Amino acid sequence: MTADHPIIRVENVSFSYKVNQDQQIPVLQNVSLDVYPGEYLAIIGHNGSGKSTLSKHLNGILTPKTGDVYVNQINTRDRERIYEVRSQVGMVFQHPDNQIVATIVEDDVAFGLENIGIAAHEMRERIDASLEAVGMSAFRHRPPHHLSGGQKQRIAIAGILAMRPQCIVLDEATSMLDSYGRQDILAVIRKLHREGMTIVTVTHHMSEVAEADRVVVMEAGQIVLQGTPREVFAHQQRLRELHLDVPDASRIAALVHQEWEPFSPNLIVNEEVVEEVNRHVIKQAEASGT
Repeated sequence: MTADHPIIRVENVSFSYKVNQDQQIPVLQNVSLDVYPGEYLAIIGHNGSGKSTLSKHLNGILTPKTGDVYVNQINTRDRERIYEVRSQVGMVFQHPDNQIVATIVEDDVAFGLENIGIAAHEMRERIDASLEAVGMSAFRHRPPHHLSGGQKQRIAIAGILAMRPQCIVLDEATSMLDSYGRQDILAVIRKLHREGMTIVTVTHHMSEVAEADRVVVMEAGQIVLQGTPREVFAHQQRLRELHLDVPDASRIAALVHQEWEPFSPNLIVNEEVVEEVNRHVIKQAEASGT
């Protein structure tokens, strides 16, 4: 799953937004975090916790006030190497329209490649491969504004994939989509992760978080909790204090466990709840001899 050396290393990062000449709002406070090759990392926290600001540090969109961020040992403060950083860590935002710049889908995917001087024959190969990866090859000659929200987001992801990054950071990339569009993008993310892509997702959808390898919980600009989804969702009271939800499966399992102790409380996806119910039904049937 992971290698010894992280793709991204965040070391003691603090950051403040400048309001005016005399006032700054602190957003991150001494945050340290490693992201490893092949990992699926979810970052959660309520509004204002600093999660989106942290995500924008991962490919140099923002640079720390103090501390450092390294992408494959390149310091994001080194602006002469920022194209290297962004070719290795791509970013997808919640509003795909903000990332779409061309009037034809394939031209939009080509935009980033043109900026870094990729040769025409290689550009064609990359465009073909990235559109195929997100299931949008049939739409390559369409105007992006004729597409649905989910399709636009897939085009935004294709534009990042064409750059051949090692990691994709998704900052609330499904938050503006309906349930169909969200499932559409999640299917693409799952596929990319299975194929070895490192994924970092900032999200408030706990069903998405349940699919991650690791979860980081932020509050007041600091990491206050982290672990596997099962470990993090076990802290239901602490998450409530942080104004965060848990997946429906976790809530149901905990409630049933309170009423009937043999039922496992540490379930995080719906399929696990169904399996646990079936297990106890079968167990009771066997015990009664029916």
